[in-house]
Amino acid sequence: MSRIAKQPIALPKGVDATVSGNSVTVKGQKSSLTLVLHPHVTVVNDKGVLHVAVKPEHADADASAGTIRALLNNAVKGVTQGFQKKLELVGVGYRAQMQGKTLNLTIGFSHPVNYKVPEGISIETPSQTEIVIKGADRQKVGQVAAEVRGFRPPEPYKGKGVRYTNERVVLKEAKKK
Repeated sequence: MSRIAKQPIALPKGVDATVSGNSVTVKGQKSSLTLVLHPHVTVVNDKGVLHVAVKPEHADADASAGTIRALLNNAVKGVTQGFQKKLELVGVGYRAQMQGKTLNLTIGFSHPVNYKVPEGISIETPSQTEIVIKGADRQKVGQVAAEVRGFRPPEPYKGKGVRYTNERVVLKEAKKK
Protein backbone atom coordinates (compact mmCIF):
# COMPACT_ATOMS: atom_id res chain seq x y z
CA MET A 1 0.00 0.00 0.00
CA SER A 2 1.22 3.52 -0.69
CA ARG A 3 2.74 5.64 2.04
CA ILE A 4 0.00 8.24 1.65
CA ALA A 5 -2.76 5.65 2.05
CA LYS A 6 -1.24 4.38 5.30
CA GLN A 7 -1.65 7.78 7.00
CA PRO A 8 -4.89 8.03 9.01
CA ILE A 9 -7.25 10.99 8.62
CA ALA A 10 -8.25 12.54 11.95
CA LEU A 11 -11.70 14.11 11.85
CA PRO A 12 -11.80 17.57 13.46
CA LYS A 13 -14.45 18.56 15.98
CA GLY A 14 -17.84 19.03 14.32
CA VAL A 15 -17.09 16.74 11.35
CA ASP A 16 -18.88 13.43 10.95
CA ALA A 17 -17.99 10.72 8.41
CA THR A 18 -20.45 7.96 7.53
CA VAL A 19 -19.27 4.88 5.60
CA SER A 20 -22.07 3.07 3.80
CA GLY A 21 -21.39 0.43 1.16
CA ASN A 22 -19.13 1.91 -1.50
CA SER A 23 -19.44 5.58 -0.48
CA VAL A 24 -18.33 7.89 2.32
CA THR A 25 -20.32 10.97 3.35
CA VAL A 26 -18.45 13.72 5.19
CA LYS A 27 -20.61 16.32 6.98
CA GLY A 28 -19.33 19.53 8.52
CA GLN A 29 -20.31 23.10 9.35
CA LYS A 30 -19.98 24.36 5.77
CA SER A 31 -21.56 21.52 3.77
CA SER A 32 -21.72 17.81 3.11
CA LEU A 33 -19.69 15.88 0.51
CA THR A 34 -20.11 12.31 -0.72
CA LEU A 35 -17.22 10.33 -2.20
CA VAL A 36 -17.74 7.09 -4.14
CA LEU A 37 -15.04 4.55 -3.30
CA HIS A 38 -13.04 2.35 -5.68
CA PRO A 39 -14.34 -1.25 -5.53
CA HIS A 40 -11.00 -2.58 -4.25
CA VAL A 41 -10.61 -0.01 -1.45
CA THR A 42 -12.38 0.07 1.92
CA VAL A 43 -12.61 2.87 4.49
CA VAL A 44 -13.10 2.29 8.22
CA ASN A 45 -14.24 4.98 10.67
CA ASP A 46 -12.54 4.17 13.99
CA LYS A 47 -13.77 6.66 16.63
CA GLY A 48 -13.20 9.80 14.59
CA VAL A 49 -10.20 8.53 12.60
CA LEU A 50 -10.55 7.29 9.02
CA HIS A 51 -8.33 4.43 7.85
CA VAL A 52 -8.00 3.38 4.20
CA ALA A 53 -7.41 -0.32 3.46
CA VAL A 54 -7.11 -2.36 0.26
CA LYS A 55 -8.33 -5.78 -0.74
CA PRO A 56 -5.07 -7.75 -1.21
CA GLU A 57 -6.22 -9.89 -4.15
CA HIS A 58 -6.18 -6.94 -6.58
CA ALA A 59 -2.91 -5.55 -7.94
CA ASP A 60 -4.23 -2.08 -8.90
CA ALA A 61 -5.78 -1.45 -5.48
CA ASP A 62 -2.57 0.07 -4.07
CA ALA A 63 -2.62 2.98 -6.51
CA SER A 64 -6.30 3.66 -5.85
CA ALA A 65 -5.84 3.64 -2.07
CA GLY A 66 -3.55 6.69 -2.08
CA THR A 67 -5.95 8.56 -4.35
CA ILE A 68 -8.98 7.75 -2.18
CA ARG A 69 -7.11 8.86 0.96
CA ALA A 70 -6.15 12.18 -0.66
CA LEU A 71 -9.75 12.75 -1.85
CA LEU A 72 -11.09 11.97 1.65
CA ASN A 73 -8.59 14.40 3.20
CA ASN A 74 -9.68 17.10 0.73
CA ALA A 75 -13.32 16.43 1.62
CA VAL A 76 -12.58 16.83 5.34
CA LYS A 77 -10.70 20.09 4.69
CA GLY A 78 -13.49 21.29 2.39
CA VAL A 79 -16.32 20.86 4.90
CA THR A 80 -14.32 22.60 7.64
CA GLN A 81 -12.33 25.41 5.94
CA GLY A 82 -13.43 25.33 2.30
CA PHE A 83 -11.31 26.06 -0.76
CA GLN A 84 -10.91 29.21 -2.81
CA LYS A 85 -9.25 30.38 -6.02
CA LYS A 86 -8.59 34.00 -6.93
CA LEU A 87 -8.59 35.31 -10.49
CA GLU A 88 -7.71 38.76 -11.78
CA LEU A 89 -8.61 40.50 -15.02
CA VAL A 90 -5.78 42.28 -16.81
CA GLY A 91 -6.69 44.59 -19.68
CA VAL A 92 -8.24 47.94 -20.42
CA GLY A 93 -12.01 47.77 -19.92
CA TYR A 94 -11.99 44.22 -18.53
CA ARG A 95 -14.62 43.93 -15.78
CA ALA A 96 -16.40 41.26 -13.75
CA GLN A 97 -19.70 41.62 -11.89
CA MET A 98 -22.03 39.22 -10.12
CA GLN A 99 -25.75 39.46 -10.86
CA GLY A 100 -27.67 36.90 -8.85
CA LYS A 101 -26.28 33.45 -9.76
CA THR A 102 -24.61 34.70 -12.96
CA LEU A 103 -21.08 36.08 -13.42
CA ASN A 104 -21.01 38.80 -16.09
CA LEU A 105 -17.63 39.30 -17.74
CA THR A 106 -16.64 42.11 -20.09
CA ILE A 107 -13.35 40.84 -21.48
CA GLY A 108 -12.81 42.45 -24.86
CA PHE A 109 -15.43 40.63 -26.93
CA SER A 110 -18.23 42.38 -28.81
CA HIS A 111 -20.67 40.80 -26.33
CA PRO A 112 -20.61 40.23 -22.57
CA VAL A 113 -19.86 36.70 -21.36
CA ASN A 114 -22.40 35.31 -18.87
CA TYR A 115 -21.34 32.35 -16.73
CA LYS A 116 -23.98 30.53 -14.69
CA VAL A 117 -22.52 29.56 -11.30
CA PRO A 118 -22.98 25.83 -10.48
CA GLU A 119 -24.48 24.56 -7.23
CA GLY A 120 -22.13 24.43 -4.24
CA ILE A 121 -19.94 27.27 -5.55
CA SER A 122 -20.04 30.94 -4.55
CA ILE A 123 -18.36 33.68 -6.54
CA GLU A 124 -17.54 37.13 -5.19
CA THR A 125 -16.18 40.17 -7.01
CA PRO A 126 -14.47 42.41 -4.41
CA SER A 127 -13.44 44.81 -7.18
CA GLN A 128 -14.17 45.00 -10.91
CA THR A 129 -10.94 43.20 -11.77
CA GLU A 130 -10.95 40.49 -9.06
CA ILE A 131 -12.92 37.25 -8.88
CA VAL A 132 -12.94 34.98 -5.79
CA ILE A 133 -14.34 31.47 -6.25
CA LYS A 134 -15.21 29.57 -3.04
CA GLY A 135 -16.63 26.15 -2.27
CA ALA A 136 -16.25 22.95 -0.28
CA ASP A 137 -15.38 20.66 -3.22
CA ARG A 138 -11.77 21.25 -4.29
CA GLN A 139 -12.26 19.73 -7.74
CA LYS A 140 -15.33 21.81 -8.48
CA VAL A 141 -13.65 25.07 -7.34
CA GLY A 142 -10.67 24.38 -9.60
CA GLN A 143 -12.91 23.43 -12.54
CA VAL A 144 -14.98 26.63 -12.26
CA ALA A 145 -11.79 28.71 -12.05
CA ALA A 146 -10.40 26.98 -15.14
CA GLU A 147 -13.65 27.55 -17.07
CA VAL A 148 -13.71 31.27 -16.21
CA ARG A 149 -10.03 31.59 -17.13
CA GLY A 150 -10.73 29.69 -20.37
CA PHE A 151 -12.97 32.47 -21.70
CA ARG A 152 -9.89 34.69 -22.23
CA PRO A 153 -6.56 33.12 -21.14
CA PRO A 154 -3.61 35.52 -20.83
CA GLU A 155 -2.06 36.21 -24.22
CA PRO A 156 1.75 36.11 -24.53
CA TYR A 157 2.44 39.57 -26.01
CA LYS A 158 0.72 42.03 -23.67
CA GLY A 159 -0.45 39.66 -20.92
CA LYS A 160 -4.10 40.67 -21.23
CA GLY A 161 -6.74 38.20 -20.12
CA VAL A 162 -8.02 36.31 -17.09
CA ARG A 163 -5.28 34.84 -14.90
CA TYR A 164 -4.83 33.28 -11.49
CA THR A 165 -3.65 35.78 -8.87
CA ASN A 166 -0.23 34.19 -8.41
CA GLU A 167 0.21 33.19 -12.08
CA ARG A 168 3.29 34.49 -13.82
CA VAL A 169 2.84 35.09 -17.55
CA VAL A 170 6.04 35.05 -19.59
CA LEU A 171 5.76 37.74 -22.25
CA LYS A 172 7.22 37.25 -25.73
CA GLU A 173 9.28 39.90 -27.40
CA ALA A 174 7.48 41.90 -30.11
CA LYS A 175 8.48 41.59 -33.76
CA LYS A 176 11.34 43.86 -34.73
CA LYS A 177 11.59 45.88 -37.92
